[in-house]
Amino acid sequence: MATSFPEIGDRPDDLALAAEVRLTDGQLARAAHYASREDVRAGQVLYRVEDDSVDLFLCETATLEATIPSSECGDGHLFMTHGPGQFAGELNLLTGQRRGLTVQVTVGGTVLRVPPEAFRRLMAEETELSDLLLRAVLARRRLLRQATEQSLRIVGDAGSAAGMAMRIFLDRQGVPHQWLDSDSPQGTDILRSAGLTQDDLPAALTSHQVTPTVTPGVLSQQLNLTYRRTGRGSADLTVVGAGPAGLAAAVYGASEGLETVLLDGVAVGGQAATSARIENYLGFPFGLSGTDLTTRAAVQALKFGVHLASPCGVTGLSRQGGDHVVTLMDGTRINTRAVIIATGAEYRALPLDGWTELTGCGIYYAATDLEAQAVAGRPVAVVGGANSAGQAALHLARYASEVTLVVRGPDLGVRMSAYLVERIMNDPRITVLTGAQVTTLHGRPHLEGISLATRAEGTEERRLDCAGLFCFIGARPATSWLSGVLLDTDGFVPTDRQLSPEELGLHWRELGREPLPYETSVPGVFAAGDVRLASMKRVAAAVGDGASAVRSVHQYLATL
Repeated sequence: MATSFPEIGDRPDDLALAAEVRLTDGQLARAAHYASREDVRAGQVLYRVEDDSVDLFLCETATLEATIPSSECGDGHLFMTHGPGQFAGELNLLTGQRRGLTVQVTVGGTVLRVPPEAFRRLMAEETELSDLLLRAVLARRRLLRQATEQSLRIVGDAGSAAGMAMRIFLDRQGVPHQWLDSDSPQGTDILRSAGLTQDDLPAALTSHQVTPTVTPGVLSQQLNLTYRRTGRGSADLTVVGAGPAGLAAAVYGASEGLETVLLDGVAVGGQAATSARIENYLGFPFGLSGTDLTTRAAVQALKFGVHLASPCGVTGLSRQGGDHVVTLMDGTRINTRAVIIATGAEYRALPLDGWTELTGCGIYYAATDLEAQAVAGRPVAVVGGANSAGQAALHLARYASEVTLVVRGPDLGVRMSAYLVERIMNDPRITVLTGAQVTTLHGRPHLEGISLATRAEGTEERRLDCAGLFCFIGARPATSWLSGVLLDTDGFVPTDRQLSPEELGLHWRELGREPLPYETSVPGVFAAGDVRLASMKRVAAAVGDGASAVRSVHQYLATL
């Protein structure tokens, strides 16, 4: 996941200061309660790049060196030295991601080894240590992502759908890597030396493995970011969907003692992560991007011990004995006492020829920096009349040569917040077309332009050259995977009082109670956020939904 936190700063000096934290003797003694003491000798390797182990190593008297392996044959590049009172490890201590560094002992002595479960307890029970370690691992991940040498290299075409999907995954998961365009001299040399062709793109290369036509799912598995069973083998709460509602549910569930699993089929952040800027979220007067907001929440969830897996698609929900069973795309079954459905809603596509073919090759459902950089210096169009479209238009105006906002309705202010309308109308880089719709897509394999029909021009169409079409129209609930849970005619999930006695049936009468707030037609299965029928489609409302649903989960678990 992205790791930009203003409290830490982005300057190398600020990051280095946060990353090189040294514990006091008292702090080290408290940490020792969660550790086993080991003698180590100079030259001993504690772990290597791509190792599965995620133990924390605290230095008592030993000194360690962390290195990034060289892409050439060599000794690697020094990343950081850890002396007495310091520790080895970065954000993978929380995410479980395979090691991206090799750590070797340079001065023999003693270290304290803290295994993952003990580390989770330390982070939950020792507030002062937790804050110090969290700031340090975030700063180290930031420094690691800025490093010129990386243990993971991706060669691909950023303008292709597969290349853009991979870049979005890597960015939103915060995976340290080096991206190399396939037509660059270095990218071409790497493809030739690895025996790969353009048909093998995107390709992932590490010191031990070459993976052609790599996908986010395959890379996630290689990095150990996919689902791993909890220590108990089952969960108290499984949250499906890691948007604002799901993240809030996971944070509140784990912080209140529930063994919590959080799954998302694409990447952490959901639809909110596609927002270039959110300015009306309480507590952030200067605004922040959707990615920054959801990244903070994900780190918070990990801090409280949430088992987060992404991308990790869910294909079914059933019941076995007293547990619910969540089935993953690979067939894995997660037994859980309660479930919160927070899969949100997806932007709709326009019914135009070539839409699927051009998705990711000029047609986008997000307007983050990645997509904006792909169309920098060229004209773009944004379709939609709500806040997400307005935020996208303003953000894209900083990159594109010109932005055309295409609104089907007659008035921009009907569905968009007044502050956005005012900014858009006063921005000379943005042209607003109301009463308009896109009728044709031009260009293959990349978008080159669109045709528009407007009420003012009658049946006559006009062509608009554009390198990017950003679509933010309507939303459909992501519930196609659900079975056994009552849905409304549009696929949204009704809860509690929205369910009639006839819909609930005999089973609920035998239980002797009505559904709890946010509870669906299935006891112990709850819904929160945009997927819930008649929910307020706002980030703050989704966060409130997730937190409130956890309260009902506690009430439900108390009845078992």
